[in-house]
Amino acid sequence: MTSIGKRPTQPRELARAVDRISFLYLERCVVNRDSNAITATDERGTVHIPASSVGVLLLGPGTTVTHQAIALMSDSGSTVVWVGEQGVRYYAHGVSPARSSRLAESQAEAVTNRRSRLRVARAMYEMRFPEEDVSGLTMQQLRGREGARIRRVYRRQSERTGVPWSKRNYDTEDWEAGDPVNQALSAANSALYGVVHSVIVALGCSPALGFVHTGHHRSFVYDIADLYKAELTIPIAFDVAAETAMDVGGETRRLLRDAFYGGKLLARCAADIQRLLLSSAERDELPEDYLEFDVISLWDERGDDVQGGTSYGGAS
Repeated sequence: MTSIGKRPTQPRELARAVDRISFLYLERCVVNRDSNAITATDERGTVHIPASSVGVLLLGPGTTVTHQAIALMSDSGSTVVWVGEQGVRYYAHGVSPARSSRLAESQAEAVTNRRSRLRVARAMYEMRFPEEDVSGLTMQQLRGREGARIRRVYRRQSERTGVPWSKRNYDTEDWEAGDPVNQALSAANSALYGVVHSVIVALGCSPALGFVHTGHHRSFVYDIADLYKAELTIPIAFDVAAETAMDVGGETRRLLRDAFYGGKLLARCAADIQRLLLSSAERDELPEDYLEFDVISLWDERGDDVQGGTSYGGAS
């Protein structure tokens, strides 16, 4: 006899993405399941982590994960991302907990129209330049202004911490080749990408459909992550480099985790994505539980969706 298995957890039974721990990075351990917790075991012992409290689980080198652990993470609506050494390379991610395609449709509609794509791109730059009017700037002008802004950020952080800075320089194939500040920047940005990726897929959006970045399967991840680098990852990377930490990657992730939690990054990121993809009127019309909708409709060229799961063939 074939067992139908345990009933899948419903979205309303899970912790909201914005209420979870931002990320957890694991490496060189065995990841398993114990009831409703995932476990991480190495030579030092076993740690239990409530699965539904984790936004994204970053699995680094040397990790072995069981089928039961992945099944629990998926059922808990948590994203799993497989990353490389020190988290600086991305390999794969798990499924989205979102049941609604509402935001994905808005994203696709906006990115495939030149005028709306430019509007969203300008809105992203406007979030980085709150005191400036960027409504009439071209993408070339916006890129130039952003490049100058980031150079100023690096220069100010170098002056603040006393850490020498020349340029962003890293080799994804050779982690040790970079100086401490570049190592810390790589570790910080990788963690930020993982968290942003988890929010994007939790909302049902496509990580590939970017507005500023394009042509990459994580273009939208880079778009959204760039909103927070000057505030979060760059200052923390310079702080770690100034302390000459022995474990640059680990110390960077710990400081970043605290900053994400204190700054409520998950909630902020989710709100920013909805603000970029939906008008204020559309956001006001969304019910609080719209991501929990588990209804399949059929598209109709007249503009109104029709009910799925119904035979429209009529009598033969």
